[in-house]
Amino acid sequence: MEHHIRILLADDHRLFREGLRHIIEDELGMVVAGQAETGRAALDLARVHRPDIVIMDISMPDLNGIEATRQLTGEFPEMTVVALSMHADKRYVAEMLSAGARGYLLKHSAVDELERAIRTVLAKKIYISPEIAGVVVTEYLHHLQSAGSGAHSPLTAKEREVLQLISEGKSTKEIASVLHVSIPTVDTHKQHIMEKLDLHSIAELTKYAVREGLTSLD
Repeated sequence: MEHHIRILLADDHRLFREGLRHIIEDELGMVVAGQAETGRAALDLARVHRPDIVIMDISMPDLNGIEATRQLTGEFPEMTVVALSMHADKRYVAEMLSAGARGYLLKHSAVDELERAIRTVLAKKIYISPEIAGVVVTEYLHHLQSAGSGAHSPLTAKEREVLQLISEGKSTKEIASVLHVSIPTVDTHKQHIMEKLDLHSIAELTKYAVREGLTSLD
């Protein structure tokens, strides 16, 4: 049945995606069902192709991998997401696992670990890069006990989306168009975000978004 396993690659670096595609198709005999450069494109493609596994970069423009994973696993609980990141940052790992990811790969070792990660998540187990596993488990348990998943963020999922787009420099009109809502709706979200966080400038909001891992300054 192995040849039926279908994988979606979401990463904004084409050469890196091509490297993973080569391993998946030529070495593992699986199928790459689609490739996405942004979190939003990943959601759209996943809805169309219904892959078994989505390999999801965390730092992507338009909609980051954490938010995309949260939406994807909410919509398709049977779909498995494996996170890809350059960062062994405990917060990223905790956020991705809370969002529903079943694996976490560090980019610099992804090529070497890809097969093991895929086989592990297909066996319904969680895969975490060995380099970060010990720290992660301790932190994650602490995170669950102290925060309850996602409880530390006062923002709703939609507000986090708006915040990422604001921090990436998009205008109210552009945000309204991306999210398919009216301009007054975006203004309302923006107002709520500023009130909840007690931040009153775009610069402050951007700093908060970077600190929370909603966007990156790459």
